[in-house]
Amino acid sequence: MPDKSKITNAHRMAELSSLVAALKEQEVLEAIEADLLSGAASPIEILHACQKGMRMVGAMHEEGRYFIAGLIMAGEIMREAIELLKPVLIKAGSGKSSGRVLLGTIEGDIHDIGKNLFRDLLECHGFSVMDLGVDVPPADFIAAEAKFRPCLVAASALVTESFHHLRELVEMFDETVHQSPQRRPIILIGGGQVDERVFRITGADFWAEDALSGIAICQRLARELEEKSE
Repeated sequence: MPDKSKITNAHRMAELSSLVAALKEQEVLEAIEADLLSGAASPIEILHACQKGMRMVGAMHEEGRYFIAGLIMAGEIMREAIELLKPVLIKAGSGKSSGRVLLGTIEGDIHDIGKNLFRDLLECHGFSVMDLGVDVPPADFIAAEAKFRPCLVAASALVTESFHHLRELVEMFDETVHQSPQRRPIILIGGGQVDERVFRITGADFWAEDALSGIAICQRLARELEEKSE
């Protein structure tokens, strides 16, 4: 027989996703607080449910059912949700640094909702993050990398006009390999319009379809780099 507690929990998470998708800010926060207090769902399950709701918002925006204001509202709800979850996630962590990540929205793009969400999640999972902000030229990534020495560079892009700057970013980092004995950092790209085709065009090392999958990639790469250094 199926586990009723799991069915109930799955139902609660589906409801939470729907609340996020419906932009019910107060109800989302109340549901998260109740789940954290009761222990009915783990912080990661709650994050996944909220992320699913965000994807639903994105789909409705593409269908013309939501406009930019809806996306902004969804981003604010997600920010507040992470503020509730962050202390629990940090407490559950080992306290050990997971590595350094250099982050920014590439030149030609001023969108920051997804970038900020990714930054907050990285910090929740123990990463040290340098956030360069939005509309960041590739040269600024290069300069910041030389000072911060991250294991990974993450660049966000939402508008297609900025994709050629992602390619320029990768090419500039590749060029630094010939000028320095230091290996170049791993480059991860993401954003609402980034897909396998864009990934191949830019020459980046990895791409993520959403913030949570990006976190999984960063965690895996951090483990691999740590193992190589041992």
